[in-house]
Amino acid sequence: MTRLVLFGAPIAIAASILFNGGESEPPTVRQAPEKTGPAKPAADGQADETDALPPGLAAPAMKETASRLVASAEASTLDWRSQYGAIEDIGDGKGYTAGIIGFCSGTNDMLQLVEAYTEEHPDNPLATYLPALRAVDGTDSHEGLDPGFTDAWHRAAEDPAFRKAQDTTRDRLYFEPAVRLAKTDGLGILGQFIYYDAMVLHGPGVEEDGFYGIRDAAMASADTAAEGGDETAYLNAFLDESRSAIKARKVQRDTTRIDTAQRVFLREGNLGLEEPLVWQVYGETFRIP
Repeated sequence: MTRLVLFGAPIAIAASILFNGGESEPPTVRQAPEKTGPAKPAADGQADETDALPPGLAAPAMKETASRLVASAEASTLDWRSQYGAIEDIGDGKGYTAGIIGFCSGTNDMLQLVEAYTEEHPDNPLATYLPALRAVDGTDSHEGLDPGFTDAWHRAAEDPAFRKAQDTTRDRLYFEPAVRLAKTDGLGILGQFIYYDAMVLHGPGVEEDGFYGIRDAAMASADTAAEGGDETAYLNAFLDESRSAIKARKVQRDTTRIDTAQRVFLREGNLGLEEPLVWQVYGETFRIP
């Protein structure tokens, strides 16, 4: 799977925000997310204008729904909490993929996670692997990690503090930037989820196959709701661009998370992502509640 490394991502993303307003195939390995980085932050001491808006996808019940939807595509389960201890090399060239959002040893976010966890809990099982994680960052190498790193990850995942660290890093790098930007674009809860899932899947790149490149292409063909456009038309344009980016890959080209999930909700007019929800990923049917 094509992935984006987090090095320099905040600068690229800030620049992007500043200057820019049915066929599928079964996966051969477990789908894992692309890497993301933070959106442009509000200036120090200045409140984000979206803070005054309703919480939307950030409301606890909706965030739980979002986590379950993502887990259905990433790990074929609704039990996203079962993934804290998951770790494997899925063969996408980015080393180990692990945890609730697919933190990778080759894309900087796993390093950020372990550094943050170790700062608060220096005696954790992963601390001794920090030099190796720094050395392999940006590569698919396991040097210095094998053979004990996967066992150390499993042991760390038994610690509530490490599970909390995963939640915090997910929110900082993925969830919060996506929801904030979706609100800026005038999108409701479904649109906020579509942005979040795309940030997880495609990464924060400004290239045509990165989240911001996909958003730019969608905005070129349809106005956002904030620009006075039709929300459904814009989201369809965004999903079209997202789907095209998936199909252009050499591996991990399954598009059912769009075709038989997000597009279904959109066709139903369920812009509020209201239950009950029924969707399919890889041909498997999921339901909430």
